[in-house]
Amino acid sequence: MKILFIGDIVGKPGRLAVKELLPKIVKDKGIDFVIGNGENLAHGKGITESTYQEMIEAGIDYLTSGNHVWSKKEFVPFLDDKSVKVLRPANYPPGVPGRGVEIAEVGTQKLGIINLMGRTFFPQDLDCPFRKLDSILEELRNDYGDIPIVIDFHAEASSEKRAFGFYNDGRVSAVLGTHTHIQTSDEQMLPKGSAYISDVGMVGAKDSVLGVEKEIIIKKFLTQMLIHHEIPEGGKAEFGAVVLEVNRKGKAKRIERIRKFV
Repeated sequence: MKILFIGDIVGKPGRLAVKELLPKIVKDKGIDFVIGNGENLAHGKGITESTYQEMIEAGIDYLTSGNHVWSKKEFVPFLDDKSVKVLRPANYPPGVPGRGVEIAEVGTQKLGIINLMGRTFFPQDLDCPFRKLDSILEELRNDYGDIPIVIDFHAEASSEKRAFGFYNDGRVSAVLGTHTHIQTSDEQMLPKGSAYISDVGMVGAKDSVLGVEKEIIIKKFLTQMLIHHEIPEGGKAEFGAVVLEVNRKGKAKRIERIRKFV
């Protein structure tokens, strides 16, 4: 099975880049399933019904998210609809809308998708992602046996991401970091056979600060005042992703980093 995982898709430039580049990448790489992080789809924060549908129609099979998934309040009720292909981090407390785990059908095979969020430098009081994953994996193994499992670990600190990767080495197919929007060049096969990267990167405006108008962010640092973020409307966009190749038992065979511009 070949899986394309796309980093945080930021606003209109990100959505346009996905629509332009995704069909060719799927064809050229022989991709069987596409996952993308969608928490920044709607003007940089959150998801709307229209931006969700736009990405599904563009060819993304499932969307993961992170702390910004709650930013568009009108979309939050959709997270409880199992026909809506969006995950939120599984380690939010009980009673929160949505789900953090999905078993997708890829042809005749099953693929586990897990969304978790780190705790370092985040204000949210979340459950421990390490222990939460222990319980998730125990349940999945009991129900489905050995299947490919891909984790979107949405975290700020590279140290937490690295620790989480090694903690789960050999237990899952891949641990893929998201959230920081800066693609790292440490894609690798860990010692026990799991694929890993600290951050997949983003799909958004290249000449920006994490997808946001650079002048706005510079002013924010200079003045220390809260400023409304704006997304660039034109210019080049970058496309950050990885391709995973896994076998039927869930063992990763390789990971390939992709960074394109359009």
